Amino acid sequence: MTTSTPHTRTHMPAVRIAALVVGALFLVVGIAGFIPGLTTHTDMLTWAGHHSGSMLLGVFAVSVLHNVVHLVFGIAGLVASRTDTAARGFLVIAGVIYLVLTLYGLVIDHASTANFVPLNTADNWLHLALGLAMVGLGVLLGRPAVHTDDRTIPPTDGLE
Repeated sequence: MTTSTPHTRTHMPAVRIAALVVGALFLVVGIAGFIPGLTTHTDMLTWAGHHSGSMLLGVFAVSVLHNVVHLVFGIAGLVASRTDTAARGFLVIAGVIYLVLTLYGLVIDHASTANFVPLNTADNWLHLALGLAMVGLGVLLGRPAVHTDDRTIPPTDGLE
């Protein structure tokens, strides 16, 4: 007679899942920025600068630098998803960076050399949404749980 041992299922905290998903999405976007068909005018893809004529999905301005930044953020998200603290830090810090990038994209002249990433209006809106979402996920999901005995009690908002 064989006996089976119960399988222990580990629970990955939501903040780590969020960092993993965000990191994976950044990797996909970074890779997509180099793929003809997903990116238009890949023959015009330059290292950096506003004169790069490549557009991810025909909407978002991209360059090699822009794609590499997405790949770096993707790898950072995957690595950060290994611990709660790193996942929260990644989401909040990367989110703030994207909010700063939004402000940068709003104040520069898109036709000037200051637009070295490059950025366009669609990028600005996407960066704003990403920044707000990432900071929100990091703050809301990254709150530490209260441990009592063998139970984990999620934090309350005082609305009980």
